[in-house]
Amino acid sequence: MKAIEKSRLWYENILLPELEKHFPAELKYMAIGVAGRGSECFGFDDEVSGDHDKLTGVSIWLTDEDERKYGLPLNRLYRKLHRDSFPENTQQSALGFAEHGPDTISGFFRRHLGIPGAPESWQQWLNIPEYALAEAVNGEVFSDDLGEFTRIREKLLYGMPEDVRRKKIAGHAVMMAQSGQYNFARCLKHGETAAAELALAEFVRHAVSLAFLLNFRYAPYYKWMFRGMRQLPQLSDITEKLENLLTVPAGEYDRDAAIEEIAAGFIRILREQGLSNASGNDLEIHAFAMLEGIGNQQLRSMHIMEF
Repeated sequence: MKAIEKSRLWYENILLPELEKHFPAELKYMAIGVAGRGSECFGFDDEVSGDHDKLTGVSIWLTDEDERKYGLPLNRLYRKLHRDSFPENTQQSALGFAEHGPDTISGFFRRHLGIPGAPESWQQWLNIPEYALAEAVNGEVFSDDLGEFTRIREKLLYGMPEDVRRKKIAGHAVMMAQSGQYNFARCLKHGETAAAELALAEFVRHAVSLAFLLNFRYAPYYKWMFRGMRQLPQLSDITEKLENLLTVPAGEYDRDAAIEEIAAGFIRILREQGLSNASGNDLEIHAFAMLEGIGNQQLRSMHIMEF
């Protein structure tokens, strides 16, 4: 059973009855669920995941005002219940901690996005890393009568301005062209095999990010990129080719041909979504064609690699 399913059961059977008993009037103002950093928040946890973090538990998101009113006694109750339910101690990574217990709505989003809620300007949308957006919208909200936490998450999921999405897509596409379709082969000709491998890794990384954006989703950070890409409605069939570029020895795999096949797959989706009407198999040409469709003049005039 996945940790998020265990967390729901613990919430329904252990935590919720105690909240109804001790915080009956306040319960309707709490958003409760699992989201943020960690494999369990993405549903990617497995037998290995439990070795460093306590994965079973929930977050209780409160407004700043409500946290000041009853955050401390709520935290005491939560910690006692969690300690009683899971007495075993597990080592926690300083960077991989589980986000459990009472928290503020603003604190959660500030921790992940650098701002206390959804972006209010195209500049904010452009500058927030995609992995951070993925952490802010993953997981599951079990209860949110107030609706504020869910409202922000829905804006993050569906509210990115199309001009910004187009700019990010163009940026990833041009980086794929530069690293994979151009610099990979040139580095090999120069005898710089290590640089060629770096170029290949850059091509793959930008390809995965592009695949998520073309599916109107956000790529998680590198550890979970491939697992997440296998679940995408479109372009998941390219995942194996991208993996092979990084894992199959050079002499056993035609990497130049694979790069062009991958690029062609992306170009097909770009055309289907009406993002590019350019011709040819050079991703750079399609990237610049996408810029022409951006209505925001400031975004359109930015350097194509500035995203």
